[in-house]
Amino acid sequence: MNPRPSLSHAPFVAVAGLSARMLAQSAARAGLRVVALDVFGDRDTREAAELWFDIGAGQLSIDYARLVAALERAARLPGLIGWIDGSGLEPFVAQLRRARGLPRFIGNPAEASAAVREPQRFFALLDALDIPHPPVAFTRPADVANEGANDVANEAQGWLVKHADGCGGTHIEPATAVSDSRVPAQAYFQRRSSGRSLSALFIAARGSARVLGFAEQLTCKMGNLPFVHAGSMGPLGPLDLPPAVEARVRAAIDALCARTGLTGINSCDFLLDGDAFELLEINTRPSSTMTLYETASPDAWPDGLLACHIEACRHGRLPAPAAPETLETPAPAAWRAGQQVLFAPRSFVVSQSFSDACLRDPCCRDVPTPDAWIEAGQPVCTLLVRAASLDAVRHALEAQRVLVLQRIETRHEPDYAFIQCHS
Repeated sequence: MNPRPSLSHAPFVAVAGLSARMLAQSAARAGLRVVALDVFGDRDTREAAELWFDIGAGQLSIDYARLVAALERAARLPGLIGWIDGSGLEPFVAQLRRARGLPRFIGNPAEASAAVREPQRFFALLDALDIPHPPVAFTRPADVANEGANDVANEAQGWLVKHADGCGGTHIEPATAVSDSRVPAQAYFQRRSSGRSLSALFIAARGSARVLGFAEQLTCKMGNLPFVHAGSMGPLGPLDLPPAVEARVRAAIDALCARTGLTGINSCDFLLDGDAFELLEINTRPSSTMTLYETASPDAWPDGLLACHIEACRHGRLPAPAAPETLETPAPAAWRAGQQVLFAPRSFVVSQSFSDACLRDPCCRDVPTPDAWIEAGQPVCTLLVRAASLDAVRHALEAQRVLVLQRIETRHEPDYAFIQCHS
């Protein structure tokens, strides 16, 4: 996807995160000039942005000093409306709010974010609102010591340790794998529950919320990390999510927004087990599932969803609800979309031909630059497909995964081999 041409008089917006590609492309779709700050500098990120700053600290982490320096430089750009946070900035946002000389933050008010991101406050609030969640503890539960690390039965019902300022599943470990000396102050224990991992994407403003839809979360296990984020599929339809459950999740989101004042695009992670749901956490930033809605229904969001985030945060406005279906104007056929992170099966150096082939491929995002060194287990790119059903999405993702893995081995794939996954 190529961003629309920038206009010299259009305002700038800065977007920052471990990867800023999704936010940069959505902002470019809105006609904004983009300053991207991330650790990858992928080719499609740089295509969508007029300026890119490297804020990496090695090992796929963010260097706070480089982040601040990049935001200070962005603040000097004419017409900059502010900066937006993405995944990976959770440990820094509160401190950045207090720093001088930085652009305006376009996101949740500090108190709203704290109300749902500080574990003790958040779970107390869920209890007060009668919103179900897995049992939690703020000191190591006594029965953790009795759990066998290799006991599958105990592991399935055991305790997890979660870092409150983490993201992408890299902040979740089995409690048996973490010693007392490794449990940070912002961590908490949560009983492991069964069910499908789902999320709801919503936009909030002035105490109200509009839920955009629901998605299924894809995870994988990496070493001691059992729930590493690997993608998502959606939006889910009535056959995928019972209407009664959908109504209860919507009511929970409405209650949380009314109580906390959440603003802009946020997401709600929850588990669904039959007709029962348990809320896990609120992510107080634009979620990667934005891509699903922009891909499945591009006509519904011609300016991209980040434009809605900016409208909600700066002006307190929510997008208008979709027009109701009538006999004269039936709803169009619903598309589904899926995205999956492809992790490197082995270490390799990105060749020019591999990078070029992925950049031309309409199903590849986060395209690495030539000569980049990618270690085994690190992300190579993100696969993005659109199809008529979730089953078709799964098949298309698998076919695309096989294709790119083959491309890694051969370092080149002819153009005619691309899978036609967009209509």
